[in-house]
Amino acid sequence: MKNSQPAVIGSDQSHDLKQARDQNYISLLNKSLRIFFSNAVKISLKNPTLALSFLQTMRNQQKASRIRKAHAQTGLHVPPILIFSVTNRCNLHCHGCYHQAIHKAEQPEMSEEKLKEVISEARDLGISFIVLAGGEPLVRQDILGIIRAFPDIIFFMFTNGLLITDELVNELKNLRNLVPILSIEGYQDETDVRRGQGVYARVQNAMVKLKRYDIFFGVSLTVTSTNFETITAGNFIQNIISAGCKMVFTVEYSPLKEGTEDWVISGDQREKLAKIIENFRLQNKALFINLPGDEKDFGGCLSAGRGFVHINATGDVEPCPFAPYSDINLKEFSLETALKSTFLKRIRESPEVLEEGEGACALWTKRQWLQSMLKQ
Repeated sequence: MKNSQPAVIGSDQSHDLKQARDQNYISLLNKSLRIFFSNAVKISLKNPTLALSFLQTMRNQQKASRIRKAHAQTGLHVPPILIFSVTNRCNLHCHGCYHQAIHKAEQPEMSEEKLKEVISEARDLGISFIVLAGGEPLVRQDILGIIRAFPDIIFFMFTNGLLITDELVNELKNLRNLVPILSIEGYQDETDVRRGQGVYARVQNAMVKLKRYDIFFGVSLTVTSTNFETITAGNFIQNIISAGCKMVFTVEYSPLKEGTEDWVISGDQREKLAKIIENFRLQNKALFINLPGDEKDFGGCLSAGRGFVHINATGDVEPCPFAPYSDINLKEFSLETALKSTFLKRIRESPEVLEEGEGACALWTKRQWLQSMLKQ
């Protein structure tokens, strides 16, 4: 009788298994993006021009996906999404703002020329989906011109909405590759207590302007323990959809600022939120994105280049907006070189680090590990 031997996975086999797993989540992510923009086309059918714009976006996404696949065969991992904090400046001082807590304006912001150079390289590498954040992106007088220069890239701009004037809306109606995402915290009480007196009314006014010109826009809701019941109520969601909103982001609050730890939602609320969002998707003609909940379908946090990377206003390439750590700056290196960063690669290859924990951001809870890597 032959002695039975345990199956042992060698290093080559282990590498093959990892590669297969990576390809699975990348394929799933690409498919999810196709479905997302396909749904955007469906809910825009009453506006043929807008629907055609999203249809072209789908084609651009497919072309970009093929480019990324070609790079992957040469060993270069290019994420489909780029998050770009284009400025540290903001016209508000929101209580608990993550950006004010972790990003210090110690270096000059990248110039218009440099921003265009980075976005041009991103497009050539196969990135056709860019999220613009800040600060407040609209404080940059050049931002619309930059977006206009890249019609084959779709931009989601997270904005507080206070700078959306009649003149700006008049420009936005001809800028179909830009989707404004307005931030509120609930109704007037929840929004104004965090963002400032009168902010809610001004954001509502901005929504009226956007709806009047039939501009596709969304709303971003930071989910906390204090506003959970409000923003998960069906009547609240119905109200913002009636106001013209076509996309809803729900983002769990991360306690990056001391004294806000009790804002974090509980485990029970997190499970409840996922079920509520799924029901909203079935009941409403709008797109819903739940972060970080939706990332679980892709094996955890999509930061560090798995699904996206973050570039801050001064050019540092970081794993995500909530993890302000970097070993490379785009003022000195190309984006392609930055994507080959050993720092980002090690994060991607550490699944235990990418598991979502309490307080939404997986990497923020592992920041000591990130700091130790940079020191090494």
